[in-house]
Amino acid sequence: MEFDVVIVGAGPAGLSTAIRLMQQAKAAAKELTVCVVEKGSEVGAHILSGAVFEPRALNELLPDWQQLGAPVSTAVTQDDIYLFRSSDSATKLPGLLVPKTMHNHGNYIVSAANLCRWLAQQAEQLGVEIFPGFAASEVLIEDNIVKGILIGDMGLDRHGKPKDSFVPGMELRAKYTVFAEGCRGHLGKQLIQHFALDKDKSPQHYALGFKEIWDVPAQQHQAGLVVHSAGWPLNNDAYGGGYLYHAENQQIVVGLIVDLNYSNPHLSPFEEFQRYKHHPVISQYLKNGKRVSYGARAIAKGGLNSLPKMSFNGGLLVGCDAGTLNFAKIKGNHTAMKSGMLAADTLFDALMQDDTGGRDLTAFADAIKSSWLYDELYRSRNFGAAIHKFGTFWGGAFNTLEQNWFAGKLPFTLKDERPDHAQLKLASEAAPINYPKPDNVLSFDRLSSVYLSNTNHEEEQPCHLKLKDAQIPISVNLAKYNEPAQRYCPAGVYEIVQDENDEPKLQINAQNCIHCKTCDIKDPSQNIIWVTPEGAGGPNYPNM
Repeated sequence: MEFDVVIVGAGPAGLSTAIRLMQQAKAAAKELTVCVVEKGSEVGAHILSGAVFEPRALNELLPDWQQLGAPVSTAVTQDDIYLFRSSDSATKLPGLLVPKTMHNHGNYIVSAANLCRWLAQQAEQLGVEIFPGFAASEVLIEDNIVKGILIGDMGLDRHGKPKDSFVPGMELRAKYTVFAEGCRGHLGKQLIQHFALDKDKSPQHYALGFKEIWDVPAQQHQAGLVVHSAGWPLNNDAYGGGYLYHAENQQIVVGLIVDLNYSNPHLSPFEEFQRYKHHPVISQYLKNGKRVSYGARAIAKGGLNSLPKMSFNGGLLVGCDAGTLNFAKIKGNHTAMKSGMLAADTLFDALMQDDTGGRDLTAFADAIKSSWLYDELYRSRNFGAAIHKFGTFWGGAFNTLEQNWFAGKLPFTLKDERPDHAQLKLASEAAPINYPKPDNVLSFDRLSSVYLSNTNHEEEQPCHLKLKDAQIPISVNLAKYNEPAQRYCPAGVYEIVQDENDEPKLQINAQNCIHCKTCDIKDPSQNIIWVTPEGAGGPNYPNM
């Protein structure tokens, strides 16, 4: 099938690209064929975000979004920010001691998944074709030009042989292809490497973000209340912070973000999140409530210093596939949308000037640099590096000073040049961590959590978690680091079990995978490669 533009991923960036393209075409009375492919079973099925939403990009894309019924209605009414000093103590910080990027006046608490479902409706009304349940498995590159994508075969058994239900993959060819897969995109990662898009850039840095949705009693619910925290349960071996948002319908979303540059291989981000919910500041809102959803997703947080070149022959990278999240705000939806809108403007101009496609649209970089997106990323360029260099307290103090007094424009740039996967100490040199057992009231185990993510994969298919060398998990990772995949995976995919000879081996429970990409990022040997499973596999988030 041939199109003018193929977009991989129906998230905020991809859908904003599609909508803006068709708006441009309609205004110019030009016909464009635009296709969006989405690996989730439906639009929104794989979308997970906090999310406090800044409507700046939406105001530009669809100014009448309120009249159109966008699911953006719970305005932030109060910001509470704490430093958790221990498991039962906390200091509430006054606004002057908090970076102004963390203030949320004018923002909304939303479900990013439901926002994407609504954006998809707007795109389809403009004539965009959206194909959910189809996973883009390969990039079509000819003469060093991206010509489109290949939709993966469906109906293969675990050995890669066709079953009775076999359906061969299809080529979707385009003049230009936009990659909007989200953080650590499978194809985006390949394109960055193939075209050396990250040359002379700092390595990308990541965090793992957890999220749960709780139904709570009315007396514990304050619609619009936003709570953020730093400190406990994380320490100087691990940075990050927690959040709790009071959404609509007596629901609370709670989560913990754990930077993936942590050094203790015994650390379990999932267990840290379970501990977090027991802090009195958090538990007061969750008690007598019921957990109804769970998920986790990696977050690209390197910002401007790690932003690769976003154009190449025949295509563009947008949103979190490139790393446009503003970590100083802990927000990436509005920046992803803006990057998609700028991509659409660049694409439309190119298609109107030369209908053949295939060029390197270097004008995209100029469009970004002259936009508020670049200004935001420039002002927040030091934020993550300061935390990594100076720790939670002094890094936070530096960020407050830079953001509140210097508007993010100090005349120097802090950089973190060490990749996250290279940060682990040897297990023998790190303190073991004894985590409490879940009480099944506030804290839970992995498998009951994965159940709430509605994750499902066709079990009789090739494993989508590839090992470059099957010996490394035991000979290197277990020997040196007590195989951290057992702990960093938030879904219980990786286990060390005994084989028939009573020797340890790595067991991969691929059907549990919630597509967070943490293994592809944090494996100290960089031995795990996450590839797309059959389309529609993975979590089915209802309103994350």
